[in-house]
Amino acid sequence: MIWLTWRQFRGSATMMAAALAVLTAVLALTGPDLASRYAAGIAGCTPDDTCDRFFDGFFGEHQLLFVAVSFVVLALPALVGLFWGAPLITRELEAGTHLLVWNQSVTRGRWLAAKLGLVGLAAMAAACLCGLAVTWWSDPLDKSAVLDLALMAPLVFGARGIAPMGYAAFAFVLGVTVGMLVRRTLPAMALTLAAFVAIQLAMPLLVRPHLMPPVTSTFELGQANVGGIHVQGEGGGPVLISMQPGVPGHAGAWVLSSDLLDPSGRTIAGMGEEAPIPVSATSGPCAPAGGPPSLDACWVEINRLGYRQQATYHPLERFWPFQWIETGIYALLTLGLTWFSFWWIRRRLS
Repeated sequence: MIWLTWRQFRGSATMMAAALAVLTAVLALTGPDLASRYAAGIAGCTPDDTCDRFFDGFFGEHQLLFVAVSFVVLALPALVGLFWGAPLITRELEAGTHLLVWNQSVTRGRWLAAKLGLVGLAAMAAACLCGLAVTWWSDPLDKSAVLDLALMAPLVFGARGIAPMGYAAFAFVLGVTVGMLVRRTLPAMALTLAAFVAIQLAMPLLVRPHLMPPVTSTFELGQANVGGIHVQGEGGGPVLISMQPGVPGHAGAWVLSSDLLDPSGRTIAGMGEEAPIPVSATSGPCAPAGGPPSLDACWVEINRLGYRQQATYHPLERFWPFQWIETGIYALLTLGLTWFSFWWIRRRLS
């Protein structure tokens, strides 16, 4: 069975190995230079406190490649489910070869075990290698990324670490299970993709925020958590500030909510919303004085009045615990679908 499975699978495995070899080679060749440029930039910006400017330029220069390699890791599990999982049973059913294969000395359970074992382990290995290689390569960019693309952000988290291995195992067994139920390749592929995408969207929205109790704290306002300060209109209109998903002293945190509190502790603006602050825009620290307000002095004045940020977030230190927990969740889902597949092929599939 192992030999037969390999004969059927070797073409797809060779293509996957070749694509991973190319990707790994590109990352290995460009990674050291990327890391050295980041280290040199940090050494140059630290003395004069201009690292924010360096981060913007460094990440902006490599953002397209950063997004591209992250997309490759995110897409790999879905492709495994579509092209390895869904056709595994349906091509036997559509070709009628199951009448021969399942009536030999090899039992259905052994046949399925060999298929799931060899192809599933290959899928997990490919996704794990891809995820870890991209995690190593993108480390300098993860440290300088914009808030929406930080390491703990939903769009990036799933393309790092060991989580892609869990996604690939689940997508593969999901495709096999859907194929058993649908019995047609194209419908099985479509349903596998729809189900996998739905679960991948539900995980960061509904499950991941609750893997650990989030931290809720209040912070003074500053460059890390205020998206901007500007005067509305001309001639000294109200001073408006907006909150952004950042937490002072916790760079890279995954911010679930960022609210602006007035001196009485009442929420007056949420993340991305603007709120007027009762400070003078014609004189004092928040006056434009021929240009934009002096941000440092204006923040000091606003903090003196008692305005604060209340943030609910998961700190960056939870990245690896979250990786292990989420991978464990997908492992349990994979085991559940695997059990169902063995039960169905023995009792219901003919």
